[in-house]
Amino acid sequence: MIEVKNLTFSYGKDKQALHGLDFAVGDGEIFGFLGPNGSGKSTTQKILTGILKGHGGMVSLFGKDIRRVHTQDFFQKIGVLFEFPYLYTNLSALDNLHYFSSFYPKKQLRDAEELLDELELKRDSWRKPVSSYSKGMRQRVSMARALISSPQLLFLDEPTSGLDPAGAVLFRRIIENERKKGTTVFLTTHNMLDADLLCDRVAFLSNGNIVALDTPGNLKEQNSDRSVAVVYRCQGKREERTVTAVEMKEGIPFAYDELISIHSQEPTLEDMFIRYTGRGLS
Repeated sequence: MIEVKNLTFSYGKDKQALHGLDFAVGDGEIFGFLGPNGSGKSTTQKILTGILKGHGGMVSLFGKDIRRVHTQDFFQKIGVLFEFPYLYTNLSALDNLHYFSSFYPKKQLRDAEELLDELELKRDSWRKPVSSYSKGMRQRVSMARALISSPQLLFLDEPTSGLDPAGAVLFRRIIENERKKGTTVFLTTHNMLDADLLCDRVAFLSNGNIVALDTPGNLKEQNSDRSVAVVYRCQGKREERTVTAVEMKEGIPFAYDELISIHSQEPTLEDMFIRYTGRGLS
């Protein structure tokens, strides 16, 4: 679906943003592209969506070099959720969706009202101007805008930004449903829970370079010290001890009266990012 080879980009003589990126995204894959601010992830996404021109190397979408494709039907296969809602605030949610729908063939369109229902936007707000919406409501309409054309390739930039926990769970379910339909998803986010739960693979980007690329599970497993935290009671006292998985092989290696919990101590995805880049995800 996406193939990138030796991708470079510079904003000027001394402002090279990308230093030869190589990666590929398969059909129906959810691919996470993660990095701190200024790492080059937004630049990469703008190149992939055709917004930013002048890159070096090769970028192919749907098997076609993006520099050689300028047809409307090519870009009609792509849906984009921008980090900041791109909506006409004087129009209502329905008016926005009907307007953006006019750029796509009718056979490709989803029903606007069904989409807003799926995204749990309250019906009494559908015909009110977007300017009166909260950030979370705008995010729901922006997601509807990205999905209205039934895209084969979906670019999502911070999709759960501005949502409460229930809204974030809803969005993750919708993204999973899109994948089940065969949609390929390119996800950029600072939310490590989203990346861990959704992504088949993730790439960590730092200073315009990919410093790690694998499944979330493999990245954590490869960097785990394979220790286990055991919480227990002994002689009426609550205790906690960390032991290695090897020590646990023959059973609990210490005296106890009652086991309360046993948890593996594998690192988190954010731990992995900091380990590979030396920087947090803010």
